[in-house]
Amino acid sequence: MTEHTKRSELRAKAAMKRLLSWMDISGRSAVVLTKPSSVEWITGGISQPVDRSAYFSDIWAVVTCERSTLITSNVESSRVWNEAYPRSHGFSEVITVPWYELNTRAQVAAEIVGAYPSALGVDGESMDFGVDISDDLIALRLALSSPELEELKSLGLDATVAVEDGLKTWQPGESDRSLQARVSYGLEISGARPVVIIVGGDERVEQYRHPLAMGAPMSRMAMVVVVAERRGLHVATTRFASAETITLKTRRLFETVRRIESDILRTSLPGKTYGEVLSAMDLAYEREGVPNGWRGHYQGGPIGFAQREFEIAPNQRNSRWFSQSMEVGHAVAWNPSLEGGAKVEDTYVITESGPDLITKSPSWPSSQGWEADSLCANVLEV
Repeated sequence: MTEHTKRSELRAKAAMKRLLSWMDISGRSAVVLTKPSSVEWITGGISQPVDRSAYFSDIWAVVTCERSTLITSNVESSRVWNEAYPRSHGFSEVITVPWYELNTRAQVAAEIVGAYPSALGVDGESMDFGVDISDDLIALRLALSSPELEELKSLGLDATVAVEDGLKTWQPGESDRSLQARVSYGLEISGARPVVIIVGGDERVEQYRHPLAMGAPMSRMAMVVVVAERRGLHVATTRFASAETITLKTRRLFETVRRIESDILRTSLPGKTYGEVLSAMDLAYEREGVPNGWRGHYQGGPIGFAQREFEIAPNQRNSRWFSQSMEVGHAVAWNPSLEGGAKVEDTYVITESGPDLITKSPSWPSSQGWEADSLCANVLEV
């Protein structure tokens, strides 16, 4: 048994225990998991997608108090049996359905539990099912289990190395697509994939929050933004490289963003609500002379089985997530930024003593982390 398989089995057992406990408390006798994020969670990351853009997973999971079943197409069933080891992950059977028969999976799920599809809980809105339990599932998986945290930290290192190695070998004048390809290769060779990758440079970084690669040469500055996924888990990180000595104006912009990030992370503690963190963010932007500066770009939030498990703004006080408490094991990736090209983004795990940076590597010459001495960290002068 490989280390990955053992960890995957432990992940699946922890997730199943949590889900069954919630089902017992909520009085729900059966749930159907269809989306990649929730299927990866409940199976321990065994479901690698064929179509990476697909709304539904290739595998569905049906969970009742008595049995747990996977449903997949005849195209994937032999691979699932032979390589995913469903039984050791808590699933007693794999039911195969023809790939060409629409709505068959919903009917099979209903037959397994002996109920109409409209009576089943499902992870999202669907015309075939009646009850959307997606928010409850997100709340269940926010606090990552020990094997999930091990997986996340391993991904954090590999993703950071891929981004930083790509930037360390960047040569002024190289095109953004060339750098993007190098970073993507570094991710893919580690078994990860970039679900978000933004590479741009020079005036495009200063002008756009998302300067997507377009074949443009980068002569002064290069930025790489990545959200990497592996076995269902995600991390996010952003790094810059500069071919010139960083100007005083640019340095001050980055220092401002790092101070805002520091305020956010100092509030990201067990027992604090996400609303309290957002309020600290709002005050930090105002203190830095940019009131409502968070309106200019997404500010990030909890990360794990989605690139952001939920994303809310300081003014969305009626959201369920505004009063959601942070707990040990939550992972967060905040993303404060300012017009002019300064932004910071890393992934942290909430511990009893505060946020622990996991998107870090030993070879990056600049100091890292929100408590680093250099407020201009994450920018490499090449």
